[in-house]
Amino acid sequence: MDDTQLLRYSRQILLSDVDIDGQQTLLASKVLIIGMGGLGSPVALYLASAGIGTLGVCDFDDVELSNLQRQIIHTNDTIGRSKVDSAEQGINRINPDIEVVKYQQKLENKALADTIKQYDVVLDCSDNFSSRFAINKACFKHKIPLVSGAVIRMEGQVSVYDSRDASSPCYQCLYGVAAEIADTCSTNGVLAPVAGIIGSIQATEAIKCLLGLPTLMGRLLIHDAREMLFREIKLRRDDRCPCCGSTESIRT
Repeated sequence: MDDTQLLRYSRQILLSDVDIDGQQTLLASKVLIIGMGGLGSPVALYLASAGIGTLGVCDFDDVELSNLQRQIIHTNDTIGRSKVDSAEQGINRINPDIEVVKYQQKLENKALADTIKQYDVVLDCSDNFSSRFAINKACFKHKIPLVSGAVIRMEGQVSVYDSRDASSPCYQCLYGVAAEIADTCSTNGVLAPVAGIIGSIQATEAIKCLLGLPTLMGRLLIHDAREMLFREIKLRRDDRCPCCGSTESIRT
């Protein structure tokens, strides 16, 4: 690190859980953010400010006026531009030293798996179950830690699924194959700061994954913003899970 970096990250380096070695680890790390919306926005800004060396940003949409209520990385000036270009601009404003890799497409199947395996941690900031299941499957296959978050109305949840640990459940252990597809922010609404709360937790968990610190693995953190309450549910690996179950025929 040069003198400018030492100054930029000085408050973080002061933490015994980070220190110089930890900051160098972050600077050398590659993190993929899938979805540059309400969750991906705070995730990208905080990971950039924390000094994650390479950020992959994936989204196939363009910025719309209705996004700005919660998608804080985008601005009026970027309406009509692709979200990945807008995100790159927001990241560069925070920290111009970060390398941004843009994926202006919906990553699917082999392209999704081939992309995910290039990264150290993946953050699922998407808004639908089909994407979440596909991301989870690719992360499990390539043993890449997955930090998954979701928000709707005044509620949010977040957990870490780390297939490097044989005891870790995966995302599909929680939901199986029967999941509600209709519940989205566009149909049910969302309170803007709730996305910021959950996204900030996702960023924190990603940094802890990179530094080898304890994470939410095996725990689902649920936030009720209306009552301002947090509660936790213990998660266990499901032997019958169609993704990570121990019976080979279940996964195929």
